[in-house]
Amino acid sequence: MQRVEGVIQQYAWGDLAEIPRFLGREPDGHPQAELWFGTHPGAPAHLPDGSTLQSLVGPLPYLVKILAAAEPLSLQVHPSSAHAADGFARENAAGIAFDSPHRTYNDPFHKPELLCALTPFEALCGIAPLNLTDALLAELGHAGAEMRTELLQGGIASVIALVLHHRPSLAPLLDAAAHHPDPRCRWLTRLSQLHPGDPSAAIVLLLNYVALEPGEAIYLGAGNLHAYLGGTGIEVMANSDNVVRCGLTSKHVDADEVLRVLDTTPIVDPVVRPQRNPDGGLSYPIPVHEFRVTMYEIDGSVGFVADGPELLVCTRGETVEVSYGQCVLAVDGESVELVGTATVFRIGGRAART
Repeated sequence: MQRVEGVIQQYAWGDLAEIPRFLGREPDGHPQAELWFGTHPGAPAHLPDGSTLQSLVGPLPYLVKILAAAEPLSLQVHPSSAHAADGFARENAAGIAFDSPHRTYNDPFHKPELLCALTPFEALCGIAPLNLTDALLAELGHAGAEMRTELLQGGIASVIALVLHHRPSLAPLLDAAAHHPDPRCRWLTRLSQLHPGDPSAAIVLLLNYVALEPGEAIYLGAGNLHAYLGGTGIEVMANSDNVVRCGLTSKHVDADEVLRVLDTTPIVDPVVRPQRNPDGGLSYPIPVHEFRVTMYEIDGSVGFVADGPELLVCTRGETVEVSYGQCVLAVDGESVELVGTATVFRIGGRAART
């Protein structure tokens, strides 16, 4: 196995200390949001000799990140393969430069992703059951009446269109939500403080609020409207950088594209719970072929044979082969035995894009 050197991404919402702690370094006073391990051209990982990971294994179908959010990320959705291919071709035909702030599609691929919590992690994930949303809006009284009427008459897409196109004032909702115990009301207040005047904060009332414990995960398929609110996790996704932003950001928001891509199907329980494998690992069931994720809680030894190029990321403790804060590569067919006391994530994926 070979060490893989990740690439730090500095975004304003990043944490000052979590990624430096993970890497065994002193904080430099700048927010470090993500640590990328993969072959994505935006931040390709390297081997210790300076060569790229891609030069050894070719383009990986997946991208692995350590994500550390001290502040909420934007409200966003990822496209399906069909929407991504169409949007990429459409923006190319329109001559929108790849570095343009109005560019949405950077490649023609979908971007399903799994976020597994390493610390307590808060998120908004997918459309909540409609009866629960209706009940919450009813409890907010007159302030929630317009959204509730729109929900009953036109559905979720109509409510989101109302918010994004007509941009109603949030003042009545903020007053009504101030003392409501639902955590979405708390986040409505917080997000409105962070993004004053942005009506998209009201959309949090339509989504599932999730508080993950370490080891729990959420899966974000095509059309899943979501926002990470805070915490540290390991994120695995198809090797794409397509994000359709809905709001709570200074970056480009395309309301029509959000409505085109959005999946309005309610999600009853967005938490993905791992299943025990015969080898003792915990695998996260997800409906995609680009990647698979297994977590090993090792106290002794675990052995397996790599099926395609696989990345192993240690998030706790140490083994002889990989220690906390390290990522190593196992090539196809390589026999791996991890000996020690540690938590190690095994990420693989053979299939080419279709």
